Amino acid sequence: MADRFRITLAQLNPVVGDLTGNADKARAAWEQGRKADADLVALPEMFITGYNAQDLVMKPAFHTAAIDAVRKLAADCADGPAMAIGGPWLEGTELYNCYMILRGGQIVSTVFKHHLPNETVFDEMRIFDTGPLGGPYAVGDVRIGSPICEDAWHEDVAETLAETGADFLLIPNGSPYYRDKFETRLNHMVARVVETGLPLIYLNMVGGQDDQVFDGGSFALNPGGALALQMPLFDEAIQHLDLERGDTGWRILPGVEHSHPDAYEQDYRVMVTGLRDYMAKSGFSRVLLGLSGGVDSAIVATIAADALGPENVRCVMLPSEYTSDESLADAEAVAEALGCHYDYIPISEGRAAITRTLAPLFAGTEPGLTEENIQSRLRGLLLMAMSNKFGEMLLTTGNKSEVAVGYATIYGDMAGGYNPIKDLYKTRVFETCRWRNANHRDWMMGPAGEVIRPNVIDKPPSAELREDQKDSDSLPDYPALDAMLEILVDKDGSIADCVAAGFDRATAQKVERLIYMSEYKRFQSAPGPRLTKAAFWLDRRYPIVNRWRDPS
Repeated sequence: MADRFRITLAQLNPVVGDLTGNADKARAAWEQGRKADADLVALPEMFITGYNAQDLVMKPAFHTAAIDAVRKLAADCADGPAMAIGGPWLEGTELYNCYMILRGGQIVSTVFKHHLPNETVFDEMRIFDTGPLGGPYAVGDVRIGSPICEDAWHEDVAETLAETGADFLLIPNGSPYYRDKFETRLNHMVARVVETGLPLIYLNMVGGQDDQVFDGGSFALNPGGALALQMPLFDEAIQHLDLERGDTGWRILPGVEHSHPDAYEQDYRVMVTGLRDYMAKSGFSRVLLGLSGGVDSAIVATIAADALGPENVRCVMLPSEYTSDESLADAEAVAEALGCHYDYIPISEGRAAITRTLAPLFAGTEPGLTEENIQSRLRGLLLMAMSNKFGEMLLTTGNKSEVAVGYATIYGDMAGGYNPIKDLYKTRVFETCRWRNANHRDWMMGPAGEVIRPNVIDKPPSAELREDQKDSDSLPDYPALDAMLEILVDKDGSIADCVAAGFDRATAQKVERLIYMSEYKRFQSAPGPRLTKAAFWLDRRYPIVNRWRDPS
């Protein structure tokens, strides 16, 4: 019997729907495994289709093509190590989330996912059929158990595999990021190791897909839970891992252990990766945004420069008569520090023309919010015109606090294709700006140093749609607002919970009312990278029309 077993772990970034491109990536990883004398090359969950492909997987033409792509991959990789790859599988009329083992030109084994997640961003019960509890598959004389992603978060699948003779566990994943998730993953996997007494290899994919970013961080644990290998977060990587059989069974030989950065860096990397992959996978290479001189547009411009390079970012200042000299100077300073293209387009003339056009209809009414929003919508019109003319995707710049309470103008500053800070509360925007000024990494394409000058971060936030306007005129101060939003949105708490935390009941009720009233805006808002388990899209699905209010 073999005393050593080598696995090539392919922590890679697939593209949803790109069956040919994903197969090419798998084949290239297999070639590396063959050169390294691997026994098995392993790829993540649903790799051939990309993940999370949602309802696309149910389309017969698509899942049939995906299965055919795997069969062709098996034929192409017949002479060398076995390959394990995730994808859909059709058995009669039932469609499964499957892990396929390819060897000798054939698909020789299939493992079906048993526990289908139906929470947060996942709705797999809608898409797949539930697979049975099964046993391990063989590669040579080594028996491997592969709980697929969610299956490893439950006891039964791993225990069944151990009881039916698995030598170790290889877990393929499509596990997207949320803040501090790695510790949760690690705790679950340590539990599986303790329960089964088997070595465990956790293989995750990387890359952005719509609102989700898969953060990699693949790792391996020996019996007892000791860490034997830790792959990098967010980066594509190929890692050869060796197991050795001794008197007490199989053990993983120690490998490289990459350290993990702090939560601020991980969040920032997610925002950069989310934008970079959203652009690349949708066919865009350049962006533009309205640069107001405020902190939100400044951090979005910085994220864009780091994701795409400053030469691919157009910053546009669109001042009205209410735009302060301070904002003008701050916006220009940010664009200059980043090295981005900077355009200056005053909107006063266009606004005057719209005002004259509407004057007969608006006669006898008092100017107010409608007139303020005309400014925002005019800016949206001009930015979208530039987007169309120059082929640059427009980025929106509303933070999670504003998205939560609707402090944004639909068809105005909400216009655009992607929002890098959609899941970042305002108070965290401030701290993220400070973090970026003090830190630079090799995955950032923008310049090092202070790119957002302190005045942008420290001045009172304002939409500058009327004289002396401040955000605090309409909303609680951001530290209080964000704390209440974390209770009401992130923790799904109540008005009573807000009061217990020391907030005024009437203020909490106002915030709750704004959250519910703004659902229609969020329904039409641009996607953005998910940083928490309470991001506005698939994590939180509320009706647009809703009269219920917390009676507490």
